[in-house]
Amino acid sequence: MKRTWIAALALLAGCSREPAPAPAPPQPAPVVESQPESRPESAPAPASKSHALWATRWDYRSEADVRSIVANAADAGFDTLFFQVRGNATAFYRSSFEPWADELGGADPGFDPLAVAIEEARARGIALHAWVNVLPAWWGGAPPKNLAQLYHAHPDWFWYDQNGTRAPLQPRFYVSINPCLPEVRYYIVSVFADILARYPVDGLHLDYVRFPCESPVIPSGSGIDYPRDARTVARYETEVGKTPDADREAWTKWRNDELTKLVRAIRVMQRELRPKAALSAAVGSDPEHHYKHYFQDVRTWAAEGLIDLFVPMNYTRDNEVYESRIEKWRAVAGAHRLVMGLQIHDQELATDRRRFELGLERCDGYSLFAYSTLFDSANADPELVGAQAREQRRLRREQWLPLLRDYASRP
Repeated sequence: MKRTWIAALALLAGCSREPAPAPAPPQPAPVVESQPESRPESAPAPASKSHALWATRWDYRSEADVRSIVANAADAGFDTLFFQVRGNATAFYRSSFEPWADELGGADPGFDPLAVAIEEARARGIALHAWVNVLPAWWGGAPPKNLAQLYHAHPDWFWYDQNGTRAPLQPRFYVSINPCLPEVRYYIVSVFADILARYPVDGLHLDYVRFPCESPVIPSGSGIDYPRDARTVARYETEVGKTPDADREAWTKWRNDELTKLVRAIRVMQRELRPKAALSAAVGSDPEHHYKHYFQDVRTWAAEGLIDLFVPMNYTRDNEVYESRIEKWRAVAGAHRLVMGLQIHDQELATDRRRFELGLERCDGYSLFAYSTLFDSANADPELVGAQAREQRRLRREQWLPLLRDYASRP
């Protein structure tokens, strides 16, 4: 593996007067990429419009599930698949750094989901992007059983509030690690470098590349603020010369800047290890709101060329709101590709269709959330199981597959 990106990351740390990053964990023997060398590194360049689909880590448990996901996506006219392989610091691929996901039994399941997805995508001519959650490091109300998981191995990396209390586990949400710590950024970049060095993906798709601090992480009116661990606050006060409470705008800007350092380091690494791959990000629907509340400075990311493809999660049912958000994002993205994330809400067909058409008319395409909207899967969410849910998906397929194929056939 090339190591120029490590020097660049250390330089970023040094320029911000941070300590040198912690050494990367030892790596096992490299895993041979699943594709023969004669295969192309990446799929053909994207068409003028993208027809993308998100497939979550909940949607598969077996090799057959993975192959069905890719086959169904291709058959429905999708040309790009965001395939989730990291949700909460566990892996749905053979990671050199993180344990196998509990959803796969917490051990090698006998197949490599990411390698299988790449193989199937190559065979069917669609682009495969490894979808990774960036900051979440555990999910649910019970701690991980594996003591090597970050929740146990690095408790100091997680969020702490003004009272020194660690962010509590959430029954149906994440707890996250702190990107204001340089060793956390170094670790995250190393995890993603491991993917790009060993898997011939067409892209790396960043999700939760923000502070996931919505309710229930920060209950409304609680006054809780993250991250307030002693190291983070000391760094801030040294660099800015104020306390976080003395100037809230400065504190907000600093947290935005710290997250941008992580995105910048990921970009440096990606350009070194797999320059033909696209770096994309699922981002908030309103750039200003997410700057203020989730510390996601997409204007800087666009200005510096840190992201190739922005995918705003524009999940509203209101088409006027949907279109107004498109206009905000067109101003931000500039020359960078802009693919609008959307959902099917089972409204009047013309209303739902219009969101797809606006993605094609005003942006560089659309991305549908998610696979389980249309197709049966391993997803055990109560809203997605049972005869009624299966029938609803069947009716959606009957209605939507001809439309999606038509959209894909347009020049």
